[in-house]
Amino acid sequence: MTGWTPDSIPDLTGRTAIVTGANSGIGRPTALELARHGARVIVAARSPEKGEATVADILRAVPGGQVEYGRLDLADLASIRRFAEGVDQVDLLINNAGIGLISRQETKDGFEMQFGTNHLGHFALTGLLLPLLLAAPGARVVTVSSDAHAWGKIDFDNLDLKRGYRRMSSYGRSKLANLLFTLELQRRAEKAGAALTSVASHPGATATNIVKIGPLQPLVGVFLQSAEAGAMPSLYAATSPDIHGGEFVGPKLKLLTPSDAARSEELARRLWDVSAELTGVRFEEIAYS
Repeated sequence: MTGWTPDSIPDLTGRTAIVTGANSGIGRPTALELARHGARVIVAARSPEKGEATVADILRAVPGGQVEYGRLDLADLASIRRFAEGVDQVDLLINNAGIGLISRQETKDGFEMQFGTNHLGHFALTGLLLPLLLAAPGARVVTVSSDAHAWGKIDFDNLDLKRGYRRMSSYGRSKLANLLFTLELQRRAEKAGAALTSVASHPGATATNIVKIGPLQPLVGVFLQSAEAGAMPSLYAATSPDIHGGEFVGPKLKLLTPSDAARSEELARRLWDVSAELTGVRFEEIAYS
């Protein structure tokens, strides 16, 4: 991976990329670079004002680019379904959006907010877009996790975290769920003989909104890298011909080893089944027989 830069991204003409949370943080440079290399990019974001502004900014940087806004609220299953219904093609799905380090809140469907947005929202989105992904040659799903996944524990008897809520442990749990989902998606795709690659990325300590509004805010500009640097693992995972399904790409494009819990197939299957029950999204095309 030494020497890889965004200039190494191949021509993506004819391919459609969806980047969730592309209006800020590492999502914005991720969307920009994909557009710069010819992809049609859908900026998926909750706020129309911020989403349209991001589209305009990218088009100023990439005149003639194919960039559009799609309204997506990952904390609302109805919004996810409306968004998915409006998509006609997807080759690269970057499950990038995330929230963290917040006081306990709930999604519109009553899920604990960090778990509901970071994991369940992306689980549902990926499942609803699965037929399009399976129809696209060389399709990839990149899900942004974190080394914070090592803090996470999943208590299926307390998924709503009404007991013992802690900001950091809740965030870690959602990032653990992201990795469990990534690896289980790859296993199911392989078993089904589907040409779909599922990869996880970890941006590293980056100056995004998660830390700008949280207890780490004093570190911004001191110990935290730029959003452009934080986007590198996602861009590599999405576009490099050297990537393999189930890999976890971290800062400086090093391959990371997920925690023992993240590599547990038993835990992954249980989480998958619970997630399908909660969201109503079944991934029937790659379901275990």
